[in-house]
Amino acid sequence: MTFSGKVYKFGADVDTDAIIPARYLNTFDPQELAKHCMEDADPEFPAKVKTGDIIVAEKNFGCGSSREHAPIAIKGAGVACVIAKSFARIFYRNSINIGLPILECSAAVDAINEGDEIEVELKTGCIKNLRTGEEYQAMPFPEFMQGIMDKGGLIEYVREKA
Repeated sequence: MTFSGKVYKFGADVDTDAIIPARYLNTFDPQELAKHCMEDADPEFPAKVKTGDIIVAEKNFGCGSSREHAPIAIKGAGVACVIAKSFARIFYRNSINIGLPILECSAAVDAINEGDEIEVELKTGCIKNLRTGEEYQAMPFPEFMQGIMDKGGLIEYVREKA
């Protein structure tokens, strides 16, 4: 799976309340959650993000509560991938379970700037900055985890295997 998009960059320790504020947790509808995605970190984000765009963040992205609303909101907003130096453990697993591609790559986070266009090859973990031509290598997911993301999440993956 390869995709490219514009980068929106965030700092360290972006918690689930910044990703989707608690006041909007009365629904699991991805489109409703998308309307408020990242608004406490960047109030303009829901209006400016486009399908295929990519979030790049510092360490510990998705910390805080274990709500699965956070990756659902990001995926619902059309974000193709999140790249960070590290992810909070529960956010990491929730992202895989709902089919939101995520990659850990410190070198990419350090070099990529807000507004850059990047290309991500999920299967190999290759991240390319289309502005500079530089490439970075993230650790790709094992084949079965890529299968979960390819199917759009754990539920669809299990349905197909049953």
